Amino acid sequence: MKNVWHITTSSLLSLLHICLAVQTNYAPYFFDNVPGSINGNMALLSLSEDTPVGTHIYTLNGTDPEGFPVFYDLTFEPGSKRYFSIDTMNGNVTLIEELDREKQNEIEAIVSISDGINKDLHSSKFTVDRHSGVLRIKSGVSLDFEKSRTHFVTVLAKDGGGKLRGKYQVFTSTTTVTINVEDIQDSPPVFVGTPYYGYVYEDTVLGSEILTVIAFDGDRGNPNSIQYSLLDGADGAFDINNVTGAITVIKNPNELKKEVYELRIQVSELTPSGEVVGQAFTIVTIRVVDLNNHPPTFYGENGPQNRFELTMYEHPPEGEILRGLKITVNDSDQGANAKFNLRLVGPGGIFRVVPQTVLNEAQVTIIVENSAGIDYEKFHLLTFKLLAIEVNTPEKFSSTADITIHLLDINDNVPRFSSEYYVARIPENSPGGSNVVAATATDLDSGLWGEIKYSIYGAGSDPFLIHPSTGIIYTQPWAILDAEENAKYNFYVKAEDTEGKYSLAEVFVTVLDINDHCPEFNENIQERTMVIGSPVKIEATDQDAEEPNNIVNYSIMQADPDNVFDIDQNTGEIKLKSYIRSLDVIQNITRNKNCKWSVVVQAKDRGSPSFSTTAVVKIDVTEETLLHKGPVAAFLMQSKDNPMKALGVLAGVMAIMVVITVLISTAMFWRNKKSNKVMPMRRIIRRRRPDHPPRTIRTEWLKFKKSTGSAEKFAMQDVETDLQNENGNNNSQFTPFPPHAPSPPPPPRLLPKTSKTEWSLPTVSGSLTPRIIDQQMKERVPSVSTALVSELKLMLEKKNAGSTISFY
Repeated sequence: MKNVWHITTSSLLSLLHICLAVQTNYAPYFFDNVPGSINGNMALLSLSEDTPVGTHIYTLNGTDPEGFPVFYDLTFEPGSKRYFSIDTMNGNVTLIEELDREKQNEIEAIVSISDGINKDLHSSKFTVDRHSGVLRIKSGVSLDFEKSRTHFVTVLAKDGGGKLRGKYQVFTSTTTVTINVEDIQDSPPVFVGTPYYGYVYEDTVLGSEILTVIAFDGDRGNPNSIQYSLLDGADGAFDINNVTGAITVIKNPNELKKEVYELRIQVSELTPSGEVVGQAFTIVTIRVVDLNNHPPTFYGENGPQNRFELTMYEHPPEGEILRGLKITVNDSDQGANAKFNLRLVGPGGIFRVVPQTVLNEAQVTIIVENSAGIDYEKFHLLTFKLLAIEVNTPEKFSSTADITIHLLDINDNVPRFSSEYYVARIPENSPGGSNVVAATATDLDSGLWGEIKYSIYGAGSDPFLIHPSTGIIYTQPWAILDAEENAKYNFYVKAEDTEGKYSLAEVFVTVLDINDHCPEFNENIQERTMVIGSPVKIEATDQDAEEPNNIVNYSIMQADPDNVFDIDQNTGEIKLKSYIRSLDVIQNITRNKNCKWSVVVQAKDRGSPSFSTTAVVKIDVTEETLLHKGPVAAFLMQSKDNPMKALGVLAGVMAIMVVITVLISTAMFWRNKKSNKVMPMRRIIRRRRPDHPPRTIRTEWLKFKKSTGSAEKFAMQDVETDLQNENGNNNSQFTPFPPHAPSPPPPPRLLPKTSKTEWSLPTVSGSLTPRIIDQQMKERVPSVSTALVSELKLMLEKKNAGSTISFY
């Protein structure tokens, strides 16, 4: 049987109580095997040799004093045959091999019962002489009082057997022999409840008992006395009671220099005469426990301090140490009570504190982590709390220190305009010095770093100035803005600080047009020829730059009679009333038989205020039939209001013909001159027959004459010239005849209207746009210049034909 001792320890803050509990764990045991029973310890079992294999022959049965479940086992001596099997849970024993008494009349097996801790082997350590009945201890087996104090041996006595009533019968008798084992001094002392741990607290009273060690003699049947002693490890701080084993502290806990003490304790077994017959040793660990009665404390250069200040420039380099802060932190407790964490509470990510975990004491270092966050323009002051808080203590004592950082400004910002570009509008009649726009910029820096100087430059900045301090842009004193000359200005404005850092913005100035021009006609008195059915157009221009100041509306202010003409207010086209389709109608409604009228026309713009001007338009009304006299007549009709135009065109055409003639003559001269072969030339002169009429050429010439009709201002004259060449050479001389008077133009006649006019002139007004007139003339008739060139060419051919002499 084996005994196990357990120690249970409990403590309060001020007093250590050590309670020892000794508990014996007893081994399980079998129930006795009474005669004739098949349930018990299987100490004596008889089987018939003809018992069938697989028969349940016995049930082992036992119990545990503590009530733990028990398990059974059955083993055989090494080398012997295994005849039985066992159910370890229920103890059922089953025959698994055939029995043969003639071969083996006894089978020895060892049965055991266990509670999982102790095992009681029910095996016989004794043997008996079959003849004399002497009970002896088996050879090589010893008895151990500490393992088993009592042994039970069942002895069987049987006769030789014989027949009884015709059967073979053996009579037996059993008895149980109880053998008590006496203890002798053969075991050393034993410590109970190892390992030993004790604690000394900061407020433990001097002389207080820390813990008690317990030991006993291993020979429990006849134990000796024991004695305790402290061998080493105490360093004069602890002592032990030799009889009771109580360990006490003999030094003030504040004077203990070590956190952990390991005491080596010896227990000695003494005989009654005082002789030491056995010894044992154990280690007692005593930990000096600090009470958590001090929070972490911050110190400055002059002692405890909870406020720290520092002045520094903004945007220091990342990783720089704030050397102006001299901070130390300390916790005067010991061990785990002196372990605490440090952290900064405030704007995150700007600084970090090193170290983050402290044991007892450390120098605090604060390092720059985010330079951009240390910005004078955002914060003039940075305030933090440095927090120290204990890590593993239940009290979690803590303390804080306030850190204030005063930032100094540097020139780290560029002036910034409120916009990337500025758009301004100013009326064109604004006087010099007028404000245009304020291009303002801001510099986040302070003091001199934040002062801004403005300037402008660029091709479009000439008419403008800028105030160097305010950024207000205004016009030059001499500047005269005119939307008609330049309505858009574009330039740059620059904002620069004292160190030359600058930014640019673009300025767009639009000069607003005002209605400062009135509409103007080309001439105050204009003459127009109107063909019935086609309008004439007048045009006035307004020099203003923008609508509606330059949009002109037309109206007839005065006409006599006033029911003859209408005017399109948008285009300026003057036309007859819709019911007037011939000159006869006009002559019926007016006394003016020559069909000429003076109309007062007004041109008025749409500005505010509005301006207007008037012009007199003299209109000569004619019919379309007068335009069918040919291209020259059409040209003259168009040019009757401007005779100098006709003279200019004819002069230009004749000059071109002269140049062409000179070039041809020069080319022929040089060709003849370069020829190096002279051929005899026979000149044949043909004489004109006397009856042959003289050769003449018809020359057409323009002659101005006064006429009542517009088509009669220009007329063509035919001139016949005698081409007689008396000298027979090529230099013909002729004397022109006086010109004949031209025939009067045919009287006007009305032509029937057709679906398509072969050649018509929609207007003869000189105010029509030349491009429109040219387009209309190209679509309807040959150009006037083509007609004139054709007539001049015909004149030249006739002249050359009359002066040419053929050589045969």
